[in-house]
Amino acid sequence: MNRVAFAFLLFCVPAAARAEDSAWVQAVANGYEARLVTAAAVCPVLNTDKGGTAMTMRAPAGADFPMVCAAPLAAGVTKAQIGAVTLPVPVAAPQRILVVGDTGCRLKGAALQACNDPAAWPFPEVAAAAAKLKPDLVIHVGDYLYRESACPAGNAGCAGSPWGNNWTTWQADFYAPAAPLLAAASIVLVRGNHEDCRRSGPGYQLLMGPRDAAGPCQVHEPLYKVDLGSLTLGVLDDAASEETELDRTLAQTYADEIASLAQISTPVWLVHHRPTWAAISGPLGIAMGGNLTLIEASRLNAQKGAALIPPSVELMLSGHIHTFEAINFNQPLPPQIVAGNGGDALYVTPRNLRGTQFIGHSGVTVADGLSVGGFGFLLMTKAPDGWTIDLYDPAGQAEGQCHLNTTGRRRLDCPNLKP
Repeated sequence: MNRVAFAFLLFCVPAAARAEDSAWVQAVANGYEARLVTAAAVCPVLNTDKGGTAMTMRAPAGADFPMVCAAPLAAGVTKAQIGAVTLPVPVAAPQRILVVGDTGCRLKGAALQACNDPAAWPFPEVAAAAAKLKPDLVIHVGDYLYRESACPAGNAGCAGSPWGNNWTTWQADFYAPAAPLLAAASIVLVRGNHEDCRRSGPGYQLLMGPRDAAGPCQVHEPLYKVDLGSLTLGVLDDAASEETELDRTLAQTYADEIASLAQISTPVWLVHHRPTWAAISGPLGIAMGGNLTLIEASRLNAQKGAALIPPSVELMLSGHIHTFEAINFNQPLPPQIVAGNGGDALYVTPRNLRGTQFIGHSGVTVADGLSVGGFGFLLMTKAPDGWTIDLYDPAGQAEGQCHLNTTGRRRLDCPNLKP
């Protein structure tokens, strides 16, 4: 083929997805979208069993990112492809939901994780093992990009690592290692605090944002809902809510968005990155914690005669704390799961979380709960009376099991993981 003919094919024919492209299907504010990051000149066609749709340019190529393309997936689609690349299609009522979070490799100043060591940064292994479980849906509870500083010269643990808010770093920290998981199921991509506007928020908005990518970085994306048939996810963007700094404007925004979940007829999972009430290790190893702005949001709702969290919510699902936690509270609140152990440097938290005190004035303490250390992920499987929650290590070996009871009193029990 001569150069003229090659140039015509490259620039005039819609490109198919190529091996170096990243393609996935994610939940957005109005359903599901296929997304594609590509070095091609034009967006390709998304082919489904309901016909072909020309993908539109979500964002043009720039200095730091290639072009991003998007196309909505019609309800009931059973097959989707971009060129020869087969995409996972949404499952109307998922029975197997995989949960992972806080997956990036930390490079910031003196905090240097060995990104080249699978034992120190196991997210590639986590994603491969998780994909083999064939989930119906993946929920990532946020924090994708941790490589904020250059790896120092002579450090073999992170040598060669990219850094900063650009496509090369996003590929290294998330899209390349997550490829098996993105090929296995559609995904809910929660915004973490590492995706706030001071860090990689512009990249998150461009690649993963649930709405339009145009314009400056949004400090807060409005809550959106994901319809899972007999279950609804309420996805809250709390990336900007600092644990110990009260933002009254954001607190009112969160209060209004959380209160809106009371209007949903199906059971709801409140899915967000920073947990309202969860535990870290304080002085002398005493369990403590809480997010002041989110606690204020719950207090504002209680002042209006509403519940701290609407009774429609049967589970709070978060990350941010780099461990696994299962918590029941002394107040009529839904249980809390923390799944922040997907790859970033782990936290050490007390095993037994009973009696944990929280900042703010919500009156909430932990009635009973536990923390399980080590890297890993969760698979939540629908059961007649709720959900079975299997804990896995990075290699996909089962490490324990909990059960979320959603009939009668809603609570988490982990009988083989006693604190």
